[in-house]
Amino acid sequence: MSDAVGPIGSANIGAASAIFDGRGRVLLVKHTYGHFNWEIPGGVALPAEEPSRAAQRELEEETGLVLPDGSLSGVYYEPGHDFGAMVHFVFRHLDGEGLAPAANPPEIGDVGWFALNELPAPMSDFTETRIRDALATGVAYRVVPERIWRI
Repeated sequence: MSDAVGPIGSANIGAASAIFDGRGRVLLVKHTYGHFNWEIPGGVALPAEEPSRAAQRELEEETGLVLPDGSLSGVYYEPGHDFGAMVHFVFRHLDGEGLAPAANPPEIGDVGWFALNELPAPMSDFTETRIRDALATGVAYRVVPERIWRI
């Protein structure tokens, strides 16, 4: 008898970068679609694209910034994502001092650095969780329930 478990389905891969500067601020981008929400830079990986590479590509596409690999800060399973089940990877960068990001329309309408006690809205609780986890040591592993929006 085999202990193997059969396939449990498939999931899309998402990747994002949580970037902090020397003053403890986090870099956020504002989407021009959906909830018009503030988010850490990121998006869906291309077929066969490594999550760390997807995070780098999305960061450059959304802000013009080019950074080396960050350290993994979290892996999140979101079964109820709009695109279907999603596994999100978040990479932390604690060396964002002096970076000058720029919004890249049409997807990104604004970009900015925000103090953790002054995060903009609209923003989901999932984004806030990923920011907090990226500031902690180690790697967080979580299942994402339905998102709650702070407007």
